[in-house]
Amino acid sequence: MLKRAFCLGAVLILSCVLYAAPAPAGGYSVVKKIPIAGTGSWDYLSVDEAARRLYVSHGTQVEVIDIDSLTVVGNVPKTPGVHGIAIAPEFGRGFVSNGQASTVTIFDLKTLKPITDVPTGQKPDAIIYDPATSRVFAFNGGSNSATAIDAATGKVAGTVDLQGGPEFAAADGNGFVYNNLEDESLVLKINSRELKVEQRWPTAPCASPSSMAMDRANRRLFVGCRSKVMAVVNADTGQVITTLPIGDHVDATAFDAETKLIFNSNGEGTVTVIHEDGPDKYSLVETVKTAPRAKTMALDPRTHRLFLSTAENGQFEVLVVGQ
Repeated sequence: MLKRAFCLGAVLILSCVLYAAPAPAGGYSVVKKIPIAGTGSWDYLSVDEAARRLYVSHGTQVEVIDIDSLTVVGNVPKTPGVHGIAIAPEFGRGFVSNGQASTVTIFDLKTLKPITDVPTGQKPDAIIYDPATSRVFAFNGGSNSATAIDAATGKVAGTVDLQGGPEFAAADGNGFVYNNLEDESLVLKINSRELKVEQRWPTAPCASPSSMAMDRANRRLFVGCRSKVMAVVNADTGQVITTLPIGDHVDATAFDAETKLIFNSNGEGTVTVIHEDGPDKYSLVETVKTAPRAKTMALDPRTHRLFLSTAENGQFEVLVVGQ
């Protein structure tokens, strides 16, 4: 009887230890600033984890930074009104959405030299690579559509009518691409093989969804909303599971699959850090001070560092945020 009681007690203690594990420590801050010559607007950043490069949109070109040495190593020129950069590593190609030219520039990942320009809809903005179909999707803010491009050939595979103004997107790797319609407060589920919208899900109480990241393993979308909340959405049913408060003017969301941390970069000059305690449970970790207008962001999964673009006193720069 005593032995049985001891065993039961041990099980209870172990259970308490497991469920009472402390939330991951925060402690993120700006650890470095990388100055970059020239002026001009900026938008998305993109990390090529394998090649250890960061691609930074900047005016009419893409700046390329080595993310280990944190130095500028080159650029992709002639990308007017650049917004986003998508990487297709198996084809050795990168893709840049040019909002002013209504084209996507395809470039060589090794040499950074442009290969060709592909026509899209009007004012392409967000752009992502879908590994399930080997297609790049450029989301056209001026024509409420998405242009699908075959990454291997550079040919247009088709166009998806979105019926609203698209913002950022995420691919699940299984043949579906998700996209925010900021003006309609909807998340779209797009069949990336058949090039059609299968579902249109309201994001209420989230309004004006502008950023997105995904936990592919748990099928959860993390949607940053201009109503100062992040919505957690079931990627299969469209259910809004919960919302959590974030900063003002969010424009990028990133998910670290190893640490289970979700980052929302806000134009007010903060990054809101949230922990995924479980697929349906989330907790606020900290609010990190960055710089005004540092609203776009990319994550390096290897070092767990964040990179954000901004300009201070006329100097364009990339902020490095880490622990």
